[in-house]
Amino acid sequence: MALDEIILERVIQGKALPTIRFFTWNPSSVSIGNFQGAEQEVNIPVCKNNGISVVRRITGGGSVYHDRNGEITYSVIAPEEWFPKDIVKSYEVICGWIVNALNELGINAEFKPINDVHINGRKVSGSAQTRRKGVLLQHGTVLYDANEEKIALLLKGRADKYDERLTKSIKKRITSVKENCDASRGELAKALEKAFGNGKEIAYSGYETQELNEAKKLAKEKYLKEDWNYKR
Repeated sequence: MALDEIILERVIQGKALPTIRFFTWNPSSVSIGNFQGAEQEVNIPVCKNNGISVVRRITGGGSVYHDRNGEITYSVIAPEEWFPKDIVKSYEVICGWIVNALNELGINAEFKPINDVHINGRKVSGSAQTRRKGVLLQHGTVLYDANEEKIALLLKGRADKYDERLTKSIKKRITSVKENCDASRGELAKALEKAFGNGKEIAYSGYETQELNEAKKLAKEKYLKEDWNYKR
């Protein structure tokens, strides 16, 4: 999350090019939206007992369990003017790249407003967005292999949405790539890379030393602090 914010700031300052990145979480973690209350959304003791980190995002949206081996997370950081001003339509553009990637794997997926991608009425991807000084940051997850039992254990959620966190209720609401095709997670990653890069001039690179140093500093000063993660 610190890397996302640092790259956002560097794009704002003209120090970095617009960026697409894909990553996974190590260790597995829970992220919560900027406006959520951590203790209301997450089973904090269970997370701590299981070595699950909890971090607050600078974007909105709901709580998400990021399984190290069960998903791929993406972020897109680029000038606002490249996307529709309308928030939902801008979600539709970027989530459309996810739809295209899943189509490439033979999965019939669709954008579900405001910010989800569904397969046969069940959620496979969710995203969140913020805009700062003319630059858009959108990040989200694509579920490769869902662990509904762990989601039910870690996330409190809302009774009207998750039906008291019952695993069977979650299974009705979410799905995964693995449930719908035989593609490996590596094949999903390649399909996402192709779809996100389609029609764009892409340069591949690692993180710059300054980016990493600034992100480590920001993580220490913000994202590792309880007064940020548990401020609500």
